[in-house]
Amino acid sequence: VCRLNYRPRADRLSAFLQERTGAEVELVASRGGAFEVSLDGRLLFSKLATGRFPEPEEILSAGQTEG
Repeated sequence: VCRLNYRPRADRLSAFLQERTGAEVELVASRGGAFEVSLDGRLLFSKLATGRFPEPEEILSAGQTEG
């Protein structure tokens, strides 16, 4: 069984968001291929829903329209 490790990608996205916004970013481990980004309890991106990883700028844009 092959287990995917999304941690490096999550770490890069976390560093990008912290650098660009100054926001505190919390990484929460999960299973089942989930990779989700939320802001103040609102889901901004879900890999389960889209079938792909987010682009960093896409998260910034989603956060601006939500906030």
